[in-house]
Amino acid sequence: MKGDHELQVIVQQGKEPNPPAEDEENSVGSNQTGVSHSNIYKRRLRVFVYIFFVISGQSVATILGRLYYDNGGNSKWLATVVQLVGFPVLLPYYLLSFKTHTLTHTDSKAASPRNRVLVYVVLGVLAVAGCYLYSIGLLYLPVSTLSLICASQLAFTAFFSYFLNSQKLTPIILNSLLLLTISSALLAFNNEEKSFKKVTRGQYVTGFICTIAASAELGLVLSLQQLAFRKVLKRQTFSEVMDMIIYVSLVASCLSLVGLFASGEWETLSSEMEKYKHGKVSYVMNLVWTAITWQVYSIGGTGLIFELSSLFSNAISVLGLPVVPVLAVIIFHDQMNGLKVISMILAIWGFMSYVYQHYLDEKNLKRSLGISTAESSEPPEAQGSRRSQLTINNEL
Repeated sequence: MKGDHELQVIVQQGKEPNPPAEDEENSVGSNQTGVSHSNIYKRRLRVFVYIFFVISGQSVATILGRLYYDNGGNSKWLATVVQLVGFPVLLPYYLLSFKTHTLTHTDSKAASPRNRVLVYVVLGVLAVAGCYLYSIGLLYLPVSTLSLICASQLAFTAFFSYFLNSQKLTPIILNSLLLLTISSALLAFNNEEKSFKKVTRGQYVTGFICTIAASAELGLVLSLQQLAFRKVLKRQTFSEVMDMIIYVSLVASCLSLVGLFASGEWETLSSEMEKYKHGKVSYVMNLVWTAITWQVYSIGGTGLIFELSSLFSNAISVLGLPVVPVLAVIIFHDQMNGLKVISMILAIWGFMSYVYQHYLDEKNLKRSLGISTAESSEPPEAQGSRRSQLTINNEL
């Protein structure tokens, strides 16, 4: 029956005249529209998943890091190692998913192995430096204060993106940067070191400065990642995103382990485990899950850079800003005084200013390119790739 049906189709096609050119074009257009909408929905789903990874990974990892210190942990280098060493958990996902992801944008000149190694080493060195500074801040500052200061990383990302990635600093973006800067600066006058463990004023200031420096370093790393995708690696694929995470984490993990042994902190780890408040199992599980959740955050942040931009990736980190202070008040009984509330409001206001600017950019892009609302949700590079594919298909 199948053969008879195919024969009838062939005979009928032989009898029918060639379809008009307009019908053929309409058919191609409708097929391309269906594929375009399918790609848009898939991309939106990926973006939402990455956003969830960033917010949940960052919040849980920060809380676990604070629990490590509160329950008897004292090694800053070990706290740095666990932020970086969890990347092997991504290898099975990387290997299983490698064949299912296709190229979205290519360049005729692929990056040389030497340039790749240079990118991974530079980003790895910066990553371990930022994580160590963050560990110092987490040791000396309340979690709520730490998370509010980290909101300044959006301002640093915009600053570095202006020079490295030609990010436009519109009045709305400048307003956002000003609000985030004031939000962090207010916390410098927050006299809470007396109510937080036995931290001296000097240690509190050290923690504040290190957290600001860590935020600046993270903003630089995100901007450099976007620059590397665009100028050095010259490919935007799933494998490039995973390579960036895995190899940078590998370099940073090796350097952090060197720091752990060079500092001599490794000698105190056995006694630290013995004296841990909730026992050895709790000590190990805290470190393991801290490592895993930081990798969840890492893949979410790098994925957003790949899909959108480094500034948007950092903005999503700031979006999770209210989560950590609220959890800190509930779990660690941190004080949420008036100064912190004002700081949080300014930070959220600054974030919303950036979101509004992003909306205006998308609207202007749609108007200038003359594309539909659904299509305008694609990034510029995806739109260019889609148009190139349409041209190739029409030629074929």
